[in-house]
Amino acid sequence: METIQDISLFKRNTYQTVITIGTFDGVHLGHRKILERLINSAKNTGLKSTVLTFFPHPRMVLQKDTNIKLLNTIEEKTQILNDLNLDYLIIHPFTKEFSRLSATEFVRNILVNSLKSKKIIIGYDHRFGRNRNANIQDLIAFGNTLDFEVEEIPAQEIDDVSVSSTKIRNALKEGDIATANSYLSYAYMLTGIIKKGKGLGKQFGFPTANLHIPETYKLIPKTGVYVVKSTIDGQEHFGMMNIGYNPTVGGSEKSIEINFFDFDGNLYDKKIQVGILHRIRDEHKFNSIEELQQQLAKDKEVSLDLISQ
Repeated sequence: METIQDISLFKRNTYQTVITIGTFDGVHLGHRKILERLINSAKNTGLKSTVLTFFPHPRMVLQKDTNIKLLNTIEEKTQILNDLNLDYLIIHPFTKEFSRLSATEFVRNILVNSLKSKKIIIGYDHRFGRNRNANIQDLIAFGNTLDFEVEEIPAQEIDDVSVSSTKIRNALKEGDIATANSYLSYAYMLTGIIKKGKGLGKQFGFPTANLHIPETYKLIPKTGVYVVKSTIDGQEHFGMMNIGYNPTVGGSEKSIEINFFDFDGNLYDKKIQVGILHRIRDEHKFNSIEELQQQLAKDKEVSLDLISQ
């Protein structure tokens, strides 16, 4: 898959495309039905399968919605889509200027002239153009004039996508990682940089790597203790992760700390990605450091048991 950061950079290509448009946050099972439809259509027509998405999320730009939480960073989304054998992923910068394109300008200049679309696969409820005032019937009319086909994704499939996204977000907020992962079809991931912490975990016998995620829009699951896995320097490592405030030691700021069971190296300033496999328990305030240490030992036993299953 070739990733292109701006629609204008695609113009040099001579390939004609079959395209779908959307945020595809999570790239979950509902999305994959649409993407399979896209890929199969590309195979049957000889066109190049192309996903057009936007970043930042339109709500961040138009509504200045700083509370919006997404399932993937743009880097994670690119990584997941890359495994699906698409031909092109186009991540176009979403700006207020771009949002003011009329429906005619968007279809003629973007979809036809820049992306060379011969077929567009889109949901029945898709709206586009300035103030989102054009719909799929308008797109079909444009297709008749500008020589491209429109394939409508049925209401049921679109509703499945919407329900899945909502269910995944709600499940993560409730700590139900099993439900989230079942809808995603992969382990929910957190990607960030390891930063120096207070070193308290090491004193307790459970050294931790402190994961800092710069993307504030990334949805962080409910506080608690989780089983995780990560690939570090080409090797798979398992561990347990605490999302929370460390109340036993008087913590006040939310942190993400990972204790890897079989890794003994320097991770500072490294970028790592962890997949969340299971949730063990809520975060608790213990009466003493000794009680906390005893609980961490139990957490490790439970984690190793779950990993071995």
